[in-house]
Amino acid sequence: MDMTLSKINEFVVAKAAARCKEKGIIIPTLAQMMDPSLIPQDIQDKLKKVGLLDFDPLNLFRITWKNDHESGLFNEGNWVEFPSEITGVNARIIGLVGKWFPTGSHKVGAAFACLVPRLVTGEFDPTSQLAVWPSTGNYCRGGAFDSKLLGCHSVAILPEEMSQERFDWLNNVADETIATPGCESNVKEIYDKCWELRATRPECVIFNQFDEFGNPIWHYNVTGNIIEELFNKLAKPGQRLGAYVSSTGSAGTIAAGDFLRTKHPDMIVTATEALQCPTLYSCGFGGHRIEGIGDKHVPWVHNVRNTDMISAVDDQQTMDLLRLFNEDVGQKALAEMGVDQDLIEKLPLLGISSICNLVSSIQVAKYYDMDGRDIIFLPLTDSAEMYSSRLIELTEQQGIYDRDQALRDHARWLQGTTPDYLRELSYHDRKTLHNFKYFTWVEQQGRTVEELRQLWDRDFWTETFNVTDHWDKRINEFNERVNSA
Repeated sequence: MDMTLSKINEFVVAKAAARCKEKGIIIPTLAQMMDPSLIPQDIQDKLKKVGLLDFDPLNLFRITWKNDHESGLFNEGNWVEFPSEITGVNARIIGLVGKWFPTGSHKVGAAFACLVPRLVTGEFDPTSQLAVWPSTGNYCRGGAFDSKLLGCHSVAILPEEMSQERFDWLNNVADETIATPGCESNVKEIYDKCWELRATRPECVIFNQFDEFGNPIWHYNVTGNIIEELFNKLAKPGQRLGAYVSSTGSAGTIAAGDFLRTKHPDMIVTATEALQCPTLYSCGFGGHRIEGIGDKHVPWVHNVRNTDMISAVDDQQTMDLLRLFNEDVGQKALAEMGVDQDLIEKLPLLGISSICNLVSSIQVAKYYDMDGRDIIFLPLTDSAEMYSSRLIELTEQQGIYDRDQALRDHARWLQGTTPDYLRELSYHDRKTLHNFKYFTWVEQQGRTVEELRQLWDRDFWTETFNVTDHWDKRINEFNERVNSA
């Protein structure tokens, strides 16, 4: 779709505006998501009485990194800094906390950014069409949340081996939940189900985060800007933004690196994936347990031209650290080793893919000999709250977690992390990964070679990402129609 949102279907827009009027929906702008102080005061006053996880249309204004979960309003951002007692490196490693979004994950932002452009231009009719959300877990939760507020039928698609917490939540929110075969990395099976729905249920509209540019546009503008703000706030004289590290997944979150590159040209943008499914690392394949970073292909919306490094992380490392960070005995062992109690209490803010990003950040710091002058940022996509069932399974599979195991995990997987599975990308490497998109997107998903070639044009990405003014203009026009409907 045209990301400048230049074409409007007036008939459908009128129907969508009437539905939003009925549901009490006002759509926030990207500018308000970046800077919640721009939100009208009457809305901020009402938000004080609305819970963060409530299914209330006002919570659309909480699709921001700046939610203050204690006051119910906003702050300058939520972050966790990991000291050398955890990381074993002198570089400052800082994670953005995703738990304090509605649904408990920043993926609600990507879902919003895939839905709203179609809603405000009349490409989606919430009164007659079904919203389909293909996902490996959190994105379809965000889509189901948005759909419920809008009063439209939602279809969530995710692999059957994802955590039980995701399915429990979706069973209470989505109108339909479809479990496709396989684990985290079985993304093709999700796409196959989408093609089946297109063929058998023409009323379905597929909001595919893997090829919808709204996904990286949201992260380029909203996630990129909050990191830049925090860097300017937290950096000491002489410190630099050394790297941005993000698991690829649908390649939305890593687009924050495209924005940060415009401010810090020498920084390192690192894409993280599972060693058991090293698609970017070695064009490999396989199953893995790092939920939230589906693999075996390169997402259409991944600007691989802007990726400097690939980091492959052993999923056993992430699962062992999940136990270390969340089991009582693990937290006690960390306290014995001098880790601050306040930080220990924050460690459950890291879900499995967040831990993967932390490990990758340590690898990058060691590979590039980063020191106290360097700051590395990473997203903490969701929290351990989504993986309580995995902790139970790990106890059943590996036995009771004890102090000796906690000490070994800290020594091996944190202090002893080595940059063993890193791939520094040359120009030729990046173009090879770009060309690798052909086999998924042209051969399987209906894209054209001409479109693929366009993605290699660096100007294409600049023009695609810099659409904030266009989006906000259309959103404001739509909100005016809602008010007058």
